[in-house]
Amino acid sequence: MSRGALEVLPARVRGRFRPPGDKSVSHRVVLLGALAAGTTTARNFLVAEDTLRSVRCVQSLGVPVEVEGPVVRVAGRRSWSQPRDVLDAGNSGTTLRLLCGLVSGQAVEAVLDGDASLRRRPMDRVVEPLRRMGAQIEAREGRFAPVRVRGGRLHPARHELQVASAQVKSALLLAGLYAEGCTAVVEPAQSRDHTERMLQAMGVPTRVVPRAGGQVEVAVQGPSELQPLEVRVPGDFSSAAFFLAAAAAQPGAELVVEDVGLNPTRTALLEVLQEMGAEVRVEDVQEVGGEPVGTLRVRGAKLRGVQVGGSRIPRLIDEIPVLAVVGAVAEGETVVRDAAELRVKESDRVQTVVAALRAVGVEAQELPDGFVVRGGVLRGGVVDPGGDHRVAMAFAVAGLLSQQGVVVSDPECVAVSFPDFPRWLKTLTAT
Repeated sequence: MSRGALEVLPARVRGRFRPPGDKSVSHRVVLLGALAAGTTTARNFLVAEDTLRSVRCVQSLGVPVEVEGPVVRVAGRRSWSQPRDVLDAGNSGTTLRLLCGLVSGQAVEAVLDGDASLRRRPMDRVVEPLRRMGAQIEAREGRFAPVRVRGGRLHPARHELQVASAQVKSALLLAGLYAEGCTAVVEPAQSRDHTERMLQAMGVPTRVVPRAGGQVEVAVQGPSELQPLEVRVPGDFSSAAFFLAAAAAQPGAELVVEDVGLNPTRTALLEVLQEMGAEVRVEDVQEVGGEPVGTLRVRGAKLRGVQVGGSRIPRLIDEIPVLAVVGAVAEGETVVRDAAELRVKESDRVQTVVAALRAVGVEAQELPDGFVVRGGVLRGGVVDPGGDHRVAMAFAVAGLLSQQGVVVSDPECVAVSFPDFPRWLKTLTAT
């Protein structure tokens, strides 16, 4: 690895892999634990730039948090303190959006901000429904960070989302913890349910009701006091996905992933890889802290293209960049639709992924809500991930599957979610 770039040459993935702690669960341990009546302790906590943003923001609100390696302790408080400075979420949309909901019910005034990438991501989908609950909240130009929140009295509401989003849903449910009565969120398809699972584990009356047409309604009863947790964070499926996909696309490759979270709202990639022709086995599933955890065994094969869309997209949203790379070496076309949400991630992931595919010699077409990848040969080249950690890791995988290798510029951005990715990349491709 030269300074400022990561060169990945063709290599086969093999071995055993234990992914780092789940990023979504790690965020929620800190943010929900900060409101609990006692100390929440989590092991296998993900120590990464994004999760540490949640830690620092909560500390700025007067909540003691200790991080000792992969162990975090959050001494929750029902009432938070006035922060002295801006709450800087960095690149973390989870931190910013969930704190909008949490701070709205506190007797404090806070400004929440982030880096240049986060400042481009829309916050109006949180701001506007929070206003309907009585929150005093303002965003730059009505829809971007920085966001100013003046906490106060909230009332319950029923929200119907146009786009399934775990971050938006979570922000509204967390605001509902302060309101007198039932706050409900209806999604067009089920998004990640880590917040609902953790709220239930912390003693909050929470209802999840499937509705016609794939809709799901989630409701909480407020005001509610959260009980502290002792929990072990499962391995992050989205981090494991890069190596799962690499192994699946290489005939003869074998990979075992241990202690990985298998929450069904996260694992649609497994279904897609099986449809493409890979052998995927799920073993030893057990529930840990309200989340299913188990072992995955993947054996690679010559893959065929697939079409993905509809209700699968929320269950696959973070894995779409690496799915595009797998599609580049599959037979036929891989088509992703109904994924306009990709355009408002850490980068415009539709545009960034299509540009990166073309840079490594793959024919790809951008669609308003996705893309088409014409599989066959992945030659190699130089890729600019646009500061997007998931695009950077996806195209490191492209290097493994390529003819000539891939150079990923700005690989440091992977520290947002998976600081050890370069080390594991080397370990799992060692001959």
